Amino acid sequence: MAILVDKNTRLLVQGITGKEGSFHTQQMIEYGTNVVAGVTPGKKGEKFLEKVPIFNTVEEAVKETQANTSIIFVPPQFAPDAILEAADAGIELIICITEGIPVKDMSKVYNYLKTTKSRLIGPNCPDVITPGQAKVGIMPGFIHKPGRIGIISRSGTLTYEAVKQLVDVGLGQSTSVGIGGDPVIGSQFIDILELFNNDPDTDGVILIGEIGGQAELLAADYIKNNFKKPVVGFIAGRTAPAGKRMGHAGAIISGGNDTADYKLDYMRKCGLHIAESPAELGTTMKKALGL
Repeated sequence: MAILVDKNTRLLVQGITGKEGSFHTQQMIEYGTNVVAGVTPGKKGEKFLEKVPIFNTVEEAVKETQANTSIIFVPPQFAPDAILEAADAGIELIICITEGIPVKDMSKVYNYLKTTKSRLIGPNCPDVITPGQAKVGIMPGFIHKPGRIGIISRSGTLTYEAVKQLVDVGLGQSTSVGIGGDPVIGSQFIDILELFNNDPDTDGVILIGEIGGQAELLAADYIKNNFKKPVVGFIAGRTAPAGKRMGHAGAIISGGNDTADYKLDYMRKCGLHIAESPAELGTTMKKALGL
């Protein structure tokens, strides 16, 4: 069954003719994702790879192609408007790859999306992929294998590692979701955990967090009180000094309960199975499943 994307995904690419948009669109098509439209203002009537029609607006594209999912490859100064345009056109799932969107702009977008029926993944996220069905983003599809373990991650790089670890121990993925590493993102851990909790084809979840913020603590509370399946947790950034940003814009320790050690202890108390290093993600998941 999987979550968010599958064979029924009808994908629209915003920024399809740009360098990143065109490269990754070709990769998604080659993987088997159903890319039905692209949007680049001023290029209506053109076609990408001689098969994907390009439109001036998302509204036009949705009316003509019934696209239900959008991926955004648009520079940070234009990405907030691109998200809003997709939501106003009725897109159900919006995945924003763009990095560097100002927090002030994303806060406005976040609040606006509450008035719509659209779900946003990202920004500054790598991908949502259901192996063998649909790849929507920038992660290499060939490293994924169909299976029954969900992945939710703030880190793109560690998502790759989790995928590899699962494949190495004979477990595949139901769906892998990179939620993004910015301070303001469209979907938090809890939002995706709820979907995995209700997915009959997901037997367990790997949750990869980072220093900074409270999202992992809230997720641990949700898992303790509501989640019915084993969860393996990992927190990146154990050696990061307080007050210094490490990589992602959201990965900064204020010195309180947002350190890696505090989060790991809290997650352990809430019943998560803790992987002490990225190299143990797969084996820890296998033990959690009793295999």
